[in-house]
Amino acid sequence: MMGNHSSAMEFFLLGFRGSSKLHLILFTIFFFFYSVTVLGNLVIIMIVCVDKRLQSPMYFFLIHLSVLETLTTTIVVPVLLWGLLQPGIQTISLAACVTQLFLYLSLGTTEFALLGAMAVDRYVAVCNPLRYNIIMNSHTCTWVVSACWVFGFLSEIWPVYATFQFTFCKSNVLDHFFCDRGQLLRLSCDDTLFTEFILFLMAVFIIIGSLIPTIVSYTYIISTILKIPSASGRRKAFSTCASHFTFVIIGYGTCFFLYVKPKQTQAAEYNKIVSLLISVVTPFLNPFIFTLRNDKFKEALGDGVKRCCQFLKD
Repeated sequence: MMGNHSSAMEFFLLGFRGSSKLHLILFTIFFFFYSVTVLGNLVIIMIVCVDKRLQSPMYFFLIHLSVLETLTTTIVVPVLLWGLLQPGIQTISLAACVTQLFLYLSLGTTEFALLGAMAVDRYVAVCNPLRYNIIMNSHTCTWVVSACWVFGFLSEIWPVYATFQFTFCKSNVLDHFFCDRGQLLRLSCDDTLFTEFILFLMAVFIIIGSLIPTIVSYTYIISTILKIPSASGRRKAFSTCASHFTFVIIGYGTCFFLYVKPKQTQAAEYNKIVSLLISVVTPFLNPFIFTLRNDKFKEALGDGVKRCCQFLKD
Protein backbone atom coordinates (compact mmCIF):
# COMPACT_ATOMS: atom_id res chain seq x y z
CA MET A 1 0.00 0.00 0.00
CA MET A 2 3.03 2.26 0.01
CA GLY A 3 6.39 2.81 -1.68
CA ASN A 4 9.48 0.85 -0.81
CA HIS A 5 11.45 3.81 0.59
CA SER A 6 8.87 5.86 2.49
CA SER A 7 7.70 5.76 6.07
CA ALA A 8 4.02 5.38 6.97
CA MET A 9 1.97 8.42 7.93
CA GLU A 10 -1.02 6.21 8.68
CA PHE A 11 -1.64 2.55 9.34
CA PHE A 12 -4.34 0.06 8.43
CA LEU A 13 -5.56 -2.31 11.14
CA LEU A 14 -6.65 -5.72 9.86
CA GLY A 15 -8.41 -6.57 13.12
CA PHE A 16 -10.24 -9.89 13.05
CA ARG A 17 -10.74 -11.87 9.90
CA GLY A 18 -14.04 -13.53 9.15
CA SER A 19 -17.58 -12.89 7.99
CA SER A 20 -19.78 -9.98 9.01
CA LYS A 21 -21.80 -12.43 11.14
CA LEU A 22 -18.67 -13.40 13.09
CA HIS A 23 -17.80 -9.72 13.50
CA LEU A 24 -21.28 -9.05 14.92
CA ILE A 25 -20.89 -11.90 17.41
CA LEU A 26 -17.45 -10.64 18.48
CA PHE A 27 -18.79 -7.09 18.75
CA THR A 28 -21.58 -8.25 21.07
CA ILE A 29 -19.17 -10.22 23.27
CA PHE A 30 -16.53 -7.49 23.52
CA PHE A 31 -19.14 -4.75 24.03
CA PHE A 32 -20.60 -6.74 26.92
CA PHE A 33 -17.15 -7.24 28.45
CA TYR A 34 -16.30 -3.55 28.03
CA SER A 35 -19.62 -2.34 29.49
CA VAL A 36 -19.31 -4.57 32.56
CA THR A 37 -15.68 -3.54 33.00
CA VAL A 38 -16.40 0.19 32.96
CA LEU A 39 -19.56 -0.08 35.06
CA GLY A 40 -17.98 -2.45 37.59
CA ASN A 41 -14.88 -0.33 38.09
CA LEU A 42 -16.93 2.87 38.36
CA VAL A 43 -19.05 1.21 41.06
CA ILE A 44 -15.87 0.25 42.95
CA ILE A 45 -14.55 3.82 42.73
CA MET A 46 -17.84 5.39 43.87
CA ILE A 47 -18.44 2.96 46.75
CA VAL A 48 -14.90 3.36 48.10
CA CYS A 49 -15.12 7.16 47.85
CA VAL A 50 -18.45 7.51 49.68
CA ASP A 51 -18.30 4.74 52.29
CA LYS A 52 -16.27 5.59 55.41
CA ARG A 53 -15.75 1.91 56.23
CA LEU A 54 -13.55 1.60 53.13
CA GLN A 55 -11.27 4.54 53.89
CA SER A 56 -8.07 2.52 54.22
CA PRO A 57 -4.86 2.14 52.18
CA MET A 58 -6.04 -1.13 50.65
CA TYR A 59 -9.07 0.52 49.07
CA PHE A 60 -7.13 3.66 48.19
CA PHE A 61 -4.86 1.49 46.05
CA LEU A 62 -7.91 -0.34 44.68
CA ILE A 63 -9.37 2.95 43.40
CA HIS A 64 -6.23 3.62 41.38
CA LEU A 65 -6.15 0.04 40.10
CA SER A 66 -9.76 0.41 38.93
CA VAL A 67 -8.91 3.70 37.20
CA LEU A 68 -5.96 2.03 35.45
CA GLU A 69 -8.04 -0.94 34.33
CA THR A 70 -10.79 1.33 33.00
CA LEU A 71 -8.34 3.52 31.08
CA THR A 72 -6.41 0.55 29.67
CA THR A 73 -9.48 -1.11 28.24
CA THR A 74 -10.88 2.22 27.00
CA ILE A 75 -7.73 2.91 24.99
CA VAL A 76 -8.07 -0.37 23.09
CA VAL A 77 -11.65 -1.70 23.09
CA PRO A 78 -13.55 1.23 21.44
CA VAL A 79 -11.09 1.06 18.51
CA LEU A 80 -11.59 -2.70 18.42
CA LEU A 81 -15.39 -2.35 18.44
CA TRP A 82 -15.36 0.29 15.72
CA GLY A 83 -13.18 -1.94 13.55
CA LEU A 84 -15.67 -4.82 13.93
CA LEU A 85 -18.50 -2.58 12.70
CA GLN A 86 -16.59 -1.29 9.68
CA PRO A 87 -16.87 -3.37 6.49
CA GLY A 88 -13.27 -2.64 5.36
CA ILE A 89 -9.82 -2.19 6.89
CA GLN A 90 -9.67 0.38 9.68
CA THR A 91 -7.37 3.39 9.27
CA ILE A 92 -5.44 5.00 12.14
CA SER A 93 -3.16 8.02 11.83
CA LEU A 94 0.48 7.98 12.88
CA ALA A 95 -0.22 10.45 15.74
CA ALA A 96 -3.13 8.34 17.00
CA CYS A 97 -0.98 5.21 16.78
CA VAL A 98 1.84 6.82 18.79
CA THR A 99 -0.63 8.10 21.41
CA GLN A 100 -2.42 4.78 21.73
CA LEU A 101 0.79 2.77 22.12
CA PHE A 102 2.28 5.21 24.63
CA LEU A 103 -0.83 5.31 26.83
CA TYR A 104 -1.30 1.54 26.63
CA LEU A 105 2.28 0.79 27.70
CA SER A 106 2.41 3.58 30.30
CA LEU A 107 -0.78 2.49 32.02
CA GLY A 108 0.40 -1.13 31.99
CA THR A 109 3.73 -0.19 33.58
CA THR A 110 1.94 1.93 36.18
CA GLU A 111 -0.28 -1.02 37.00
CA PHE A 112 2.69 -3.33 37.56
CA ALA A 113 4.27 -0.80 39.92
CA LEU A 114 0.96 -0.44 41.76
CA LEU A 115 0.57 -4.21 42.14
CA GLY A 116 3.99 -4.34 43.77
CA ALA A 117 2.98 -1.54 46.14
CA MET A 118 -0.28 -3.34 46.98
CA ALA A 119 1.70 -6.48 47.84
CA VAL A 120 3.84 -4.52 50.29
CA ASP A 121 0.66 -3.00 51.75
CA ARG A 122 -0.75 -6.50 52.35
CA TYR A 123 2.57 -7.55 53.94
CA VAL A 124 2.38 -4.69 56.44
CA ALA A 125 -1.30 -5.40 57.16
CA VAL A 126 -0.71 -9.10 57.91
CA CYS A 127 2.80 -9.11 59.38
CA ASN A 128 2.75 -5.76 61.24
CA PRO A 129 -0.94 -5.10 61.99
CA LEU A 130 -0.29 -2.94 65.07
CA ARG A 131 1.92 -0.54 63.09
CA TYR A 132 -0.15 -0.67 59.90
CA ASN A 133 -1.87 2.70 60.28
CA ILE A 134 1.42 4.36 61.22
CA ILE A 135 3.43 2.92 58.32
CA MET A 136 0.73 3.12 55.66
CA ASN A 137 -0.51 6.61 56.50
CA SER A 138 -2.22 8.87 53.96
CA HIS A 139 1.01 10.72 53.12
CA THR A 140 2.86 7.47 52.39
CA CYS A 141 0.02 6.09 50.27
CA THR A 142 -0.26 9.28 48.22
CA TRP A 143 3.50 9.36 47.66
CA VAL A 144 3.61 5.69 46.62
CA VAL A 145 0.71 6.00 44.17
CA SER A 146 2.15 9.21 42.68
CA ALA A 147 5.51 7.49 42.22
CA CYS A 148 3.80 4.59 40.41
CA TRP A 149 2.07 6.92 37.96
CA VAL A 150 5.18 9.03 37.31
CA PHE A 151 7.38 5.96 36.85
CA GLY A 152 4.86 4.34 34.52
CA PHE A 153 4.67 7.27 32.13
CA LEU A 154 8.32 8.34 32.22
CA SER A 155 9.65 4.82 31.66
CA GLU A 156 7.76 4.38 28.38
CA ILE A 157 8.87 7.60 26.66
CA TRP A 158 12.06 6.12 25.19
CA PRO A 159 10.58 2.74 24.13
CA VAL A 160 7.79 4.44 22.17
CA TYR A 161 10.17 7.04 20.74
CA ALA A 162 12.60 4.33 19.65
CA THR A 163 9.81 2.30 18.05
CA PHE A 164 8.73 5.17 15.81
CA GLN A 165 12.27 6.14 14.80
CA PHE A 166 12.31 3.22 12.39
CA THR A 167 11.26 3.53 8.77
CA PHE A 168 8.08 1.56 8.11
CA CYS A 169 8.65 0.81 4.45
CA LYS A 170 7.60 -2.83 4.09
CA SER A 171 3.93 -2.03 4.46
CA ASN A 172 1.58 0.06 6.57
CA VAL A 173 -0.83 -2.78 7.33
CA LEU A 174 -0.86 -3.96 10.96
CA ASP A 175 -2.21 -7.45 11.50
CA HIS A 176 -3.77 -6.46 14.81
CA PHE A 177 -6.74 -4.63 16.30
CA PHE A 178 -4.62 -1.80 17.76
CA CYS A 179 -1.12 -0.34 17.36
CA ASP A 180 0.86 -3.25 18.75
CA ARG A 181 4.60 -2.66 19.10
CA GLY A 182 5.60 -6.10 17.88
CA GLN A 183 3.59 -5.74 14.69
CA LEU A 184 4.98 -2.23 14.12
CA LEU A 185 8.54 -3.55 14.28
CA ARG A 186 7.67 -6.20 11.71
CA LEU A 187 6.98 -3.43 9.18
CA SER A 188 10.41 -1.83 9.51
CA CYS A 189 13.12 -2.25 6.89
CA ASP A 190 15.76 -1.29 9.47
CA ASP A 191 17.66 -3.63 11.75
CA THR A 192 15.51 -3.73 14.92
CA LEU A 193 17.43 -6.48 16.74
CA PHE A 194 19.33 -4.20 19.14
CA THR A 195 16.23 -2.13 19.98
CA GLU A 196 14.21 -5.30 20.55
CA PHE A 197 16.88 -6.55 22.95
CA ILE A 198 16.79 -3.26 24.91
CA LEU A 199 12.98 -3.43 25.01
CA PHE A 200 13.27 -6.99 26.30
CA LEU A 201 15.64 -5.88 29.09
CA MET A 202 13.28 -3.03 30.02
CA ALA A 203 10.30 -5.41 30.12
CA VAL A 204 12.28 -7.76 32.36
CA PHE A 205 13.24 -4.87 34.65
CA ILE A 206 9.67 -3.57 34.94
CA ILE A 207 7.84 -6.86 35.29
CA ILE A 208 10.40 -8.77 37.33
CA GLY A 209 11.23 -5.64 39.32
CA SER A 210 7.63 -5.27 40.45
CA LEU A 211 7.23 -9.02 40.91
CA ILE A 212 10.13 -9.31 43.38
CA PRO A 213 8.46 -7.29 46.19
CA THR A 214 5.28 -9.26 45.50
CA ILE A 215 7.06 -12.60 45.91
CA VAL A 216 8.98 -11.46 48.99
CA SER A 217 5.84 -9.97 50.56
CA TYR A 218 3.76 -13.10 50.01
CA THR A 219 6.55 -15.32 51.31
CA TYR A 220 6.38 -13.46 54.63
CA ILE A 221 2.57 -13.28 54.49
CA ILE A 222 2.15 -17.04 54.00
CA SER A 223 4.72 -17.76 56.70
CA THR A 224 2.86 -15.46 59.13
CA ILE A 225 -0.57 -16.92 58.27
CA LEU A 226 0.63 -20.49 58.84
CA LYS A 227 1.71 -19.51 62.36
CA ILE A 228 -1.80 -18.37 63.31
CA PRO A 229 -3.19 -21.09 65.62
CA SER A 230 -6.90 -20.93 64.72
CA ALA A 231 -8.33 -21.94 61.34
CA SER A 232 -10.73 -18.98 61.36
CA GLY A 233 -7.83 -16.61 62.02
CA ARG A 234 -5.84 -18.04 59.11
CA ARG A 235 -8.87 -17.82 56.85
CA LYS A 236 -9.52 -14.20 57.80
CA ALA A 237 -5.88 -13.24 57.30
CA PHE A 238 -5.67 -14.89 53.90
CA SER A 239 -8.96 -13.36 52.74
CA THR A 240 -7.37 -9.90 52.95
CA CYS A 241 -4.79 -10.99 50.35
CA ALA A 242 -6.70 -13.47 48.18
CA SER A 243 -8.09 -10.90 45.73
CA HIS A 244 -4.76 -9.20 45.13
CA PHE A 245 -2.94 -12.54 44.84
CA THR A 246 -5.46 -13.80 42.25
CA PHE A 247 -5.13 -10.62 40.20
CA VAL A 248 -1.33 -10.82 40.36
CA ILE A 249 -1.33 -14.35 38.91
CA ILE A 250 -3.63 -13.38 36.03
CA GLY A 251 -1.95 -10.04 35.28
CA TYR A 252 1.66 -11.19 35.41
CA GLY A 253 0.91 -14.48 33.66
CA THR A 254 -0.52 -12.84 30.53
CA CYS A 255 2.14 -10.13 30.33
CA PHE A 256 5.00 -12.61 30.65
CA PHE A 257 3.81 -14.28 27.46
CA LEU A 258 3.51 -10.98 25.57
CA TYR A 259 6.44 -8.81 26.67
CA VAL A 260 9.16 -10.83 28.40
CA LYS A 261 10.73 -12.35 25.30
CA PRO A 262 13.83 -11.38 23.30
CA LYS A 263 11.91 -11.35 20.00
CA GLN A 264 9.07 -8.82 19.92
CA THR A 265 7.94 -9.59 16.37
CA GLN A 266 6.14 -12.89 16.84
CA ALA A 267 3.00 -14.37 15.27
CA ALA A 268 0.13 -11.92 14.91
CA GLU A 269 -2.55 -14.38 16.08
CA TYR A 270 -0.56 -15.11 19.24
CA ASN A 271 -0.25 -11.37 19.94
CA LYS A 272 -3.96 -10.84 19.38
CA ILE A 273 -5.01 -13.55 21.82
CA VAL A 274 -2.69 -12.41 24.61
CA SER A 275 -3.58 -8.74 23.97
CA LEU A 276 -7.27 -9.65 24.32
CA LEU A 277 -6.53 -11.26 27.68
CA ILE A 278 -4.71 -8.12 28.87
CA SER A 279 -7.03 -5.44 27.51
CA VAL A 280 -10.44 -7.17 27.64
CA VAL A 281 -10.57 -10.23 29.90
CA THR A 282 -8.39 -9.12 32.84
CA PRO A 283 -10.09 -5.70 33.27
CA PHE A 284 -13.44 -7.53 33.05
CA LEU A 285 -12.46 -9.85 35.92
CA ASN A 286 -11.10 -7.07 38.15
CA PRO A 287 -14.44 -5.93 39.68
CA PHE A 288 -15.41 -9.52 40.48
CA ILE A 289 -12.02 -10.50 41.90
CA PHE A 290 -11.92 -7.58 44.32
CA THR A 291 -15.58 -7.63 45.42
CA LEU A 292 -16.97 -11.17 45.52
CA ARG A 293 -14.52 -12.34 48.20
CA ASN A 294 -14.55 -9.07 50.16
CA ASP A 295 -17.22 -9.08 52.87
CA LYS A 296 -16.62 -5.45 53.85
CA PHE A 297 -17.05 -4.24 50.27
CA LYS A 298 -20.15 -6.40 49.71
CA GLU A 299 -21.68 -4.92 52.86
CA ALA A 300 -20.89 -1.39 51.71
CA LEU A 301 -22.29 -2.15 48.25
CA GLY A 302 -25.48 -3.57 49.75
CA ASP A 303 -25.95 -0.46 51.88
CA GLY A 304 -25.34 1.72 48.84
CA VAL A 305 -27.99 -0.15 46.83
CA LYS A 306 -30.46 0.21 49.72
CA ARG A 307 -29.83 3.96 49.91
CA CYS A 308 -30.36 4.30 46.17
CA CYS A 309 -33.61 2.35 46.34
CA GLN A 310 -34.79 4.45 49.25
CA PHE A 311 -33.89 7.63 47.37
CA LEU A 312 -35.86 6.48 44.30
CA LYS A 313 -38.90 5.63 46.43
CA ASP A 314 -38.86 9.08 48.03
